[in-house]
Amino acid sequence: MSKITGKEYPISDIFTSKFEYHIPSYQRPYAWEKEQAETLFDDLLDFYKNQPEDDNYFLGSIVLIKEDDENKPYSDVIDGQQRLTSLTILLSVIASVINDVKLRTKVEKYLYEDGDELIGLAPQPRLFLRPKEKDFFRYFIQEVRINELLSLKPDNPMFDTEAKRHIRINCQAFIDRLKQYFESESDEFKKFVGFILKRCYLISVMTPSQTSAFRVFSVMNSRGLDLLPIDIFKADIIGEIPVNLQNMYTQKWEDMENDLTRQGFNELFVHIRMIYAKEKLREELVTNFKKTVKSKIVKSEDFIDKVLTPYCKHYNTIRRCDYTATSDTTKRKSINDTLGWLNKGFNYDWIPATLRFMLNHSDDSDYLLWFLKKMERLAVCMMVTGKDVNKRINRYCQILNEMGERPFHSITSPLLTVELTDEEKDSFVSVLGGDVYHMTSRYRNYIIQRLDSFVSDGAATYDEKVFTIEHVLPQTVNPQSEWNQLWPDEKKRADWLHKIANLVPLARRVNSAAQNYDFDEKKDKYFRNSRTGTTSYNLTTQVLAEPIWSEIVVEKRQKELLDIFKEKWEL
Repeated sequence: MSKITGKEYPISDIFTSKFEYHIPSYQRPYAWEKEQAETLFDDLLDFYKNQPEDDNYFLGSIVLIKEDDENKPYSDVIDGQQRLTSLTILLSVIASVINDVKLRTKVEKYLYEDGDELIGLAPQPRLFLRPKEKDFFRYFIQEVRINELLSLKPDNPMFDTEAKRHIRINCQAFIDRLKQYFESESDEFKKFVGFILKRCYLISVMTPSQTSAFRVFSVMNSRGLDLLPIDIFKADIIGEIPVNLQNMYTQKWEDMENDLTRQGFNELFVHIRMIYAKEKLREELVTNFKKTVKSKIVKSEDFIDKVLTPYCKHYNTIRRCDYTATSDTTKRKSINDTLGWLNKGFNYDWIPATLRFMLNHSDDSDYLLWFLKKMERLAVCMMVTGKDVNKRINRYCQILNEMGERPFHSITSPLLTVELTDEEKDSFVSVLGGDVYHMTSRYRNYIIQRLDSFVSDGAATYDEKVFTIEHVLPQTVNPQSEWNQLWPDEKKRADWLHKIANLVPLARRVNSAAQNYDFDEKKDKYFRNSRTGTTSYNLTTQVLAEPIWSEIVVEKRQKELLDIFKEKWEL
């Protein structure tokens, strides 16, 4: 049987000759996006600034196929490559901003093993990425050529994999954060770097067997019946209830868990913690829940009856979009449609404030609909303007704080913090009027679908499996085509190409060669359904009604579509 060991290491020990990390080729590529890199940095900075100097920050765990022997450093990384890669990028960026040669060399040693021929230690990187990115990562990151990397344009052929593009983007994110908060080589900067190296820890789980390593990985990432925080909460809370009532409350607990599923029930506890704490989680959930929630409720029966049960009901309503507390069918549909759009938003930071609102106002359908519409607008604004998780949490906590300070808010005296500020409105409109196609696919799909729903009064449905967004004026224009006659100015083509006026939704995938058809042919063969001669979406129907696709038409359409956003989202 393979021996499994787990040890806690500071980053200063993680990146030493004790470990030689290899990412197997079967692993997925490096996938952290800008938001995750910024969140890592912000979490480190927040802990550094706000926690006592004798506290350590836990970065999670890594799973390695490795002998428990520091003289045998070779390690296959089964889990944790995203963190190891991101930390390597951060250390390289830190080294790149240091001018002092001795100080820079001290940081560089965590990226690259200098070697020692006397003991047979070869010079080499600490971390070896997959073959497709290994040389790229070694040259730019581990040999600290950050400035050279960032000088390359994003469309440079060198960025031929998504992982390489992520590496470049995250380098820039770390550079921007460091410049925002620190003067290079200042005492505060040095202290922060020291904090990362000495007070930030990873747990390394090691086993010499691949089978055993995958079993560990599976257990750590399982969403089945493995121990979750709710299991600890259950033992703690039910155990405090009088013995003669324990069976009844156990049944209540298990009914809710079955209704939400184990994972959903666990998520509910995370949301409840946020409602009470009104700040980001900075320690493990069980400990913090006891501090922020359990300590404020005297009886465990009250927690189950007055907190958990109503919040479970409202969480079900949110997740299932099945609000029923009004006989007004039009209003009920509007509420559930808005919940549906909120659930499409790809993050769930808005849920705690929405749960808290529904606890006291779920029976007031007028006020609930007002609130949900404002919340969806705020959620989308933060999504498309690139607010990271910390900024989103802080913004929603403003709403939670106002609910606590103004318990008698109502439709006649509504919440103020759910409204967008003038600055948020300006940023939102600017993004909507810009190159929407350059957003990530999930964000641009949301924006196009939401616009189409505004145009069609919510009548359309959207099947994500076949939904595509296409350009009317094509991205590639043949010099002999009609497009070149209508749009001879390349700069103007580039200005309008990716804006919302030039984009249409399609409910099917089509031959990519058709993308460059002239306008009339494109309408007939590309935008219309081949069987019905129609289209599922109003935005596309509008384009079909145009006899020509000129700059004047596009400019007018851009204004009309932005005006729809401004009207519907009150911008």
